[in-house]
Amino acid sequence: MALRVLIVDDDFINRKLLQTFLKKNTNVIDIQEAENGSDALDKLKKDESINLILLDIMMPIVDGVEFLKIFRSDMKNAHIPVIVLSTDDTRKTEIFDNGANDFIRKPIKEDDLLNKMAQWS
Repeated sequence: MALRVLIVDDDFINRKLLQTFLKKNTNVIDIQEAENGSDALDKLKKDESINLILLDIMMPIVDGVEFLKIFRSDMKNAHIPVIVLSTDDTRKTEIFDNGANDFIRKPIKEDDLLNKMAQWS
């Protein structure tokens, strides 16, 4: 399956690291970035072909949990998997309750990311 991935993370270095991992996956045909949940929601409105989201929790403006609440409130987004990337294990229940599909603890390991992506694509 051709993957069009949206990386949502306020940290530039994290976004670049994820890009490096994603570019090694031959199924990934498009990578977009957003610096916060608000930016991500705008990008998703403009590009309905995005079919996988990698989401940080701790971000300014609209954080990952708020993003999930807004994103999952629209049924047309129900089919798009969201993999949360976070250093904070204590918020796992909250993110799953709000519609996240999976969780990877930071720092991200390439194999973990690619394996999780394969499960959801």
